[in-house]
Amino acid sequence: MAVIELPGLRRAAFGLVLAQLLLTALIALGCWALWNRNAALSAAVGGGIGVAANLVLALVVFGRGGRTLAEIVNAFFVGEAAKFGVTVVLFVVVLATLKKSLVPGALFGAFVATFLVHWLVLPRAMRRLDGRQG
Repeated sequence: MAVIELPGLRRAAFGLVLAQLLLTALIALGCWALWNRNAALSAAVGGGIGVAANLVLALVVFGRGGRTLAEIVNAFFVGEAAKFGVTVVLFVVVLATLKKSLVPGALFGAFVATFLVHWLVLPRAMRRLDGRQG
């Protein structure tokens, strides 16, 4: 079987995680400026859960190079399962330990915002990769 290298997709995946991290920081700072420390902490934690989950996916799928197509497909399935597991575990831990100081709107709002980054960053990254292919 042919070994496939995907350096452009690897850069895009980790670039997405970086963009999510930056957005989380901006949302947390905005919550701090507009409301209070608890809202900022909640936003940072909620966004951090989204970032951590996507980082796990990126590491599982793109953590090592030189895989066959079947191995890459399998890595995506394993990565998505790991992403889901990390998300559930982190939410359980956060809700169990920080429930008195959490601001639910900031927590879940920042978490959802990390997924909106997919729609903003990935299409641009894919267009850039398509331009290099031709």
